[in-house]
Amino acid sequence: MAYSKIEQRVWQMAESIAQEKGCYLYDVEYLKEGGIWFLRVYVDKEEGGISLDECEAVSRALSEVLDKEDPIDRNYYLEVSSPGVERKLKTAAHFARYQGAIVDVGLYKAINGSKLLTGILKGFDGEMITLEVGGELLEVLQKETTVVHLHFDFS
Repeated sequence: MAYSKIEQRVWQMAESIAQEKGCYLYDVEYLKEGGIWFLRVYVDKEEGGISLDECEAVSRALSEVLDKEDPIDRNYYLEVSSPGVERKLKTAAHFARYQGAIVDVGLYKAINGSKLLTGILKGFDGEMITLEVGGELLEVLQKETTVVHLHFDFS
């Protein structure tokens, strides 16, 4: 998954702030929704997940740095939150961390009549995602996916 220059710059700023606040940076997204720009920064902790207070602490510290450095030349909303139980997998580190987990993979083109695959993440080589679906191994190019995220059964 390629990050924009803004996302890369914010990542550099946010990573050390997250570490100072006792957590780690999971992801950064800069996107436009309904005519409004959002800068979303996702943080987490190894044990027990991230709290609202910790998200707020990262947000305040990052906001100060963003105001000073001013890497974005338009108005936007800053959101700092947990990546959630259905967190997206974008980077090699994400795929490595969740190897063996059940994931949902959205596809641009249907495979076996479906644009959504649910299976066990078996590997990722930087381009190809390997899944076990119904006992069979299936390989999908990451660039042919709309989204890859952890599966959560809400039942």
